[in-house]
Amino acid sequence: MSGTILKSPEEIEIMDQANRIIRGVLADLRRMIAPGMTTLEIDRFAEDRIRAAGGEPAFKGYPAPGGGVEFPATVCASVNDEVVHGIPSPGVVLRDGDIVSVDLGVLWRGYYGDAAETYPVGSVSGEAEELLRVTREALHRGLEQARSGRRVSDIGHAVQTHVEAHRFSVIRDFVGHGIGSHLHEEPQIPNFGPPGRGARLTEGLVLAIEPMVAAGGPDVTVSESDGWTARTRDGSLAAHFELSVAVTADGPRVLGGPRDA
Repeated sequence: MSGTILKSPEEIEIMDQANRIIRGVLADLRRMIAPGMTTLEIDRFAEDRIRAAGGEPAFKGYPAPGGGVEFPATVCASVNDEVVHGIPSPGVVLRDGDIVSVDLGVLWRGYYGDAAETYPVGSVSGEAEELLRVTREALHRGLEQARSGRRVSDIGHAVQTHVEAHRFSVIRDFVGHGIGSHLHEEPQIPNFGPPGRGARLTEGLVLAIEPMVAAGGPDVTVSESDGWTARTRDGSLAAHFELSVAVTADGPRVLGGPRDA
């Protein structure tokens, strides 16, 4: 597995703590998010909680691909047709019926955690409810493939098969990734493709698996004004769930707690 970095049990324990901080923030937001809240309020809450726990926000100041503007916030807050990398703002006020994806990373004792969840805001449509359910289920299907001896593409195949069985689309422009002392490490983990391809998974590998799913087509556009926010090209709703998982001798170990994202 050229380019991959295997983690020791001690390193995995540190990464587990990084993810515990994140999962705690996400659980609190699950109870807090409601109509009238701004995405900047989400961001400030998350940063305060991360720093109070002794961690550092992983995304703040992260360089854009191609040398663009650094990401200016602690979380990515992506509303409705925004797939990923939405920038929190006091002008984005959540409304009843919206969905909002919150993606955040934490640096803890030199190692990273990364997770995301998409939340309903108030009462949402049946399509939105199904999109969230299917995307969460697709994440869990992918996590099950994170076993020693399987291949990277087994993860994406499991995700794609579940998503498309429910007539939704997998976003192909963004992928999951290895994670450790760097936020993004090899291997890249597409959420699509045939099984049995790519690098073989090995004990000690830690992966951030993150299905991004659209209710419509898979194509996206990236905002020219901020260089970050990715939206579905057709304006359809999008959902994003992510967990970090270690490949162990006993099977997949979801870091930061149970698989309740």
